[in-house]
Amino acid sequence: MTSALERRRATFLRGHRAEWIALLFLMMKGYRPLARRYAASGGEIDLIVMRGDTIAFVEVKARGLMDDALAAITARKRQRFSRAVRTWLSRNVWAQGKTWRADAVFIAPKRWPQHIVSAFELEMS
Repeated sequence: MTSALERRRATFLRGHRAEWIALLFLMMKGYRPLARRYAASGGEIDLIVMRGDTIAFVEVKARGLMDDALAAITARKRQRFSRAVRTWLSRNVWAQGKTWRADAVFIAPKRWPQHIVSAFELEMS
C-alpha cells in the first residue's frame, strides 16, 4: 500500500520533472530563463522567462490528461500567482518597462508540451 508521504513525494517529483521539460521546451522556442520556483507573498511562479521585451511568468501543470491540466489553474491559484508576480516585479525594477504576461505550459504523458501564451490575466492591483 502506498503511504501519503510516498504519494506526496511522487507528486513533487512529477512536478519537478514537468518544470524541467517545460523550461527546455521554452528554451527551444527562444526564451531565456530568469528564475525557477520563485516563491513570495504566499504564491509561487514555476518559471520566469524572457524573450525580446516580454517577460512570461509561467505556470506549469502536469496531469494524466491534458483536460485535467487545463482545469487546474483555479481563481485562487491565479490570485496567489499574481501576488508573487507583483512581488517579483517590485524586486526587479529593470523589468518595469517590459511587457508582462501569464503563460502556462501543460504536460501530459505521451503528448508534446502545450504552451498557452497569455493563459490568464495577471491581477496587478
